[in-house]
Amino acid sequence: MRSYLFFLAILAIYGEAAEVDDSAELAKKALNPVADMYSLPVQYNWDQKMGPTGEGMHSVTNIQPVLPFTLNDEWNLISRTILPVIDQHGLAPGGVADKSGVGDVTQSFFFSPKNPTESGWILGAGPVLLIPTGSNELLSSEQWGAGPTAVALKQSNGWTRGILANHIWGMDGSPPDDKDKVNQTYLQPFFSYTTSTYTTYGINTESTYDWQSREWSVPVNLTVTQLLKIDGQPLTVQAGPRYWLDSPEDGAQGWGFRAAVTLLFPR
Repeated sequence: MRSYLFFLAILAIYGEAAEVDDSAELAKKALNPVADMYSLPVQYNWDQKMGPTGEGMHSVTNIQPVLPFTLNDEWNLISRTILPVIDQHGLAPGGVADKSGVGDVTQSFFFSPKNPTESGWILGAGPVLLIPTGSNELLSSEQWGAGPTAVALKQSNGWTRGILANHIWGMDGSPPDDKDKVNQTYLQPFFSYTTSTYTTYGINTESTYDWQSREWSVPVNLTVTQLLKIDGQPLTVQAGPRYWLDSPEDGAQGWGFRAAVTLLFPR
C-alpha cells in the first residue's frame, strides 16, 4: 500500500512539474512573433485628440492570426496577418470622416530557422504585403504594397528583447489623386520580463515613418500580460496605456489604451 501511495505521489509531482514546464514554454512562445505555434491575437487600440479640433477619436481592433508551416527539418514559414476593423469619429468637421469598417490587410511571411543561433538569437525574414481590402476609401490606401520584413529577438532568464521591422512601397504607379503613394518604414522594438507566475510586464513602440510626408507616428505601449488556462484552453490577456510621443498633424495625441486576448494552440 505504501509503495502504491509513493508511486501516486511521484506521478503527481511529475505532472505538476510537466505543467510548469509547459506553461513556461507557452509564456515564452506567446512573446515570440515567429514561434512555432498557432495563435489568434485580437487586439483593441483606442486613441483620442485627433483631427483639426482635437476632439476626434479612433479605435482599431486588429485580428491577427499566426500560422506556422514546417518547410523542412531546419526551417519554418510563419504567416502573420493583420486585419484591422476601424471605428473613427470627429476627425473632420460635419462628420464626413465618421466611418466604421475594415481597413487594409498587412500580410507578412517570415522564413525562420527552427533553432536559435549559438548566441541565442531567434531570427526571421521574408516579404510583407499591403492588400487594399478597406471597405471605404477613408479607411484604405487604395493601393497594393510590398517590401521586406524581419525580426530578431532573444529570450533568457525571463527577459525578452528584440525588434520587428518592415518597409512597404506602394506598387501602383499612380494612386488615386487624394492618396499619397505608400512609402513607409515600421519599427517595433520590444522589451519585457516574465515572472514565475507567467505575468509579463512589457514596453514597446510601434513607430512608423512616412517618407512621403516625412512624419513620424510614435506610440509607446506599456502592457501587462497574463497567461491563463480556461477549460484547458491556454490564452493570454493583456491591457495597458499607450502614449503618443510623436504623430502627424491631426494625428492622435496624449494617452490611449490597449487591450488584447490571444488564443494559443500549441502544436
